[in-house]
Formats: sequence, C-alpha cells, structure tokens
Amino acid sequence: MARYPGIALPLARLRGHGYPFGRETEIVIEGFPRTGTSFAVSAFEMAQPTKPVIAHHVHAPAQLVAAVRAGIPALVLVREPEEAVLSLVIRAPQTGVAAALQGYVRFHEPLLPHLDGMVVATFSQVVRDFGEIMERVNRRYGTRFQPFDHSEENVRRVLAAIDAYTRPAVAGEEELERIVARPSHAREVMKARLRGQYRLPRLDARRRRAERLYERFAARSAG
Repeated sequence: MARYPGIALPLARLRGHGYPFGRETEIVIEGFPRTGTSFAVSAFEMAQPTKPVIAHHVHAPAQLVAAVRAGIPALVLVREPEEAVLSLVIRAPQTGVAAALQGYVRFHEPLLPHLDGMVVATFSQVVRDFGEIMERVNRRYGTRFQPFDHSEENVRRVLAAIDAYTRPAVAGEEELERIVARPSHAREVMKARLRGQYRLPRLDARRRRAERLYERFAARSAG
C-alpha cells in the first residue's frame, strides 16, 4: 500500500503523518526512517530565502513515485541497512529488527523502476556536504534552489533546530537521546547491544536483500 500514491498519500493526510506530496510541492525529500531526512529538510529550508514547500517524513515510497510522475524534484536518501534498521529499532523498540529489515526492503524495492527520475544521496553525503547534493538537484531538474553552506556554524544551527523540534515531544533527556535525529553517543551504545540481533543467521536472506538494495541506490549517488 505504501507504494501507491493514490492510497498512501491520502491515508498519510488523514493520519497527520508527515508532509505528503500535494499540488504546491516544490520538492520531495524522503527516505526510510533514520536516513538523514530531518537534517536534509532543515538544511534545505535554512538555505532558502523564503520557506519552500517540501513533502517529507511520510517514509513511504509513494511520496517519491508521485514526484517522479509529476516531474517534481525528488531526492531520496539512503543509508546502510544495518545502521538505519538499528537506529529505527532504538527509536521504536516495538518494531523489532526483523520487521524493520522487511520495512527497509519494502520501502526501497518499489522505487527501483523510478530511479532515473530521482537524485540519490547517501546518509554520509547528507551529513558531510548537503550543499553539493542541492547542486546536484539543481543540475538534474533545472531548479535554482539556494545550496546549503555546510559550515560548522550552519550545521550547529540545523542540529539545534532538530533538538528544539523534538524536545517538547519527549519526557526527558534520556528519551531525547534515544529518538532525536542527530548524532548521539547514547544511541551508539544501544546499537552495539543490538548488532547481534541484526546479524542472526535466520535473517541472512533478508539482510542480503536489503544490502543489495542499498548498493543499487548508492551506486546512483555519485555526482
């Protein structure tokens, strides 16, 4: 269902889930959860002289499919499945590693036929030089978005904005460090405890499938 714009996007609006694609959308920035979407959206908005209309955080392939069909800029963010899955399970423990891995596959597979209509960026590219990614978007679509100046000060501003957005929704610092969409030492400790679950032999086939998908997407991320 998440792959079909006619179903997934109205459902997202009904549930108040993310910012679905619509008639006024200027760009879609989307990815599987924990792939750098919050950083990318905040950095994109910060760089523009006026607030752009961005579709984001629905975490459904339908967002990107809708953009490609409409000829709207579509930026898909990808991250190594182990890191994305473990980060998601820490944020939403009820999900479980096996289900999160399956979700990773279900997000990426429907996008394969549409990759030619998208710009792909890896998590490491997003956090290293998001301005360069925006330049790729401009070249691909003939747009004139102002690229993000990936300076230390601007990165601090983006991370502060993410903290400020997240903090009111959590009970305290411990929960903030578990779910906030920025680097967290506490979360890295939690990931280390979960890696054994991710690497269980019974998940070998699903894990290989996810890793092959990541490789196909990442191969498209070169400038």
